[in-house]
Amino acid sequence: MPGSAITSLGLVVMWSSGFIGAELGTRQATADTLLMWRFIAATAVLGGAWLLLRRRRLAPRAVAEQAVIGALSQGGYLGGIVWAVGLGVPGGTAALIAALQPLAAGALAGRLLGERVAPRQWAGLAIGLAGVALVVRDDLGAGAAPGWAYGLPFAAMAALLAASFLERRARAPLAPVDAVPLHCVTSALLFAGVAAVGGHAGPPAGGAFWAAVAWTVLLSTVGGYGFYWLSLRRDGVTRTSALIYLTPPTTAVWAYVMFGDAPGALALAGMAVSVVGVAAAATGGRHERNAVEPAEAVACERR
Repeated sequence: MPGSAITSLGLVVMWSSGFIGAELGTRQATADTLLMWRFIAATAVLGGAWLLLRRRRLAPRAVAEQAVIGALSQGGYLGGIVWAVGLGVPGGTAALIAALQPLAAGALAGRLLGERVAPRQWAGLAIGLAGVALVVRDDLGAGAAPGWAYGLPFAAMAALLAASFLERRARAPLAPVDAVPLHCVTSALLFAGVAAVGGHAGPPAGGAFWAAVAWTVLLSTVGGYGFYWLSLRRDGVTRTSALIYLTPPTTAVWAYVMFGDAPGALALAGMAVSVVGVAAAATGGRHERNAVEPAEAVACERR
């Protein structure tokens, strides 16, 4: 299997695990408690590995850039998603809102990055969104969350999109093995402050909470964010964002395996539609993108 296909598969599977981890964790504790201990643990694991295997001097500008990117991509995105799920927004609904990112990315990529979005890609993005809507149709309106809580996934989506663009425009880019530990340190400090102010810093005593923390650290942080930034470097914002459309269908599979929530006929049809849309969005426009940003492609190869 080619490296790009492995990266894409890893991103979809590991990214979708985050929605399951959010449900597992918020059954045991508040969102800020879960996120605080998730990133403390992730910092210990990834930071410790970096010190042992990768330790090198990082430019102050690179550290500052990655701190902002981490605060947006992990603090802003995960804070919004997990908080929303904790308030009762169904995971599928949160995933659907987050899946609006590819359309926003496609609309902005040309202006901000010079990534031309071909007509076939626009068609694929629209088809993919329709498929996602079918997958999570039964979740819509099923939650007991307050109305304002449904705005949190929108804010989360915007934060991740901003982080993606900032990463592509970084003046001192870092490889994911250097960047992700910095993101975790930033997020650990951010959520520790939020949890301390809210009086939620103490973890629950049960083992189920720590199992959820381990799930989110190993699958969602190490796996999901590692593959996300790798895909972003290799394939650009539009194609990487298009893969997010496969997150709700994959989350539905996770939910069936973990909780016995079998997807209905419409959800299965939506999965198929999403695959068609992502295939169109991911394969269309490759020639155009290579033509308009040869300098950036060379720069990415050197990173």
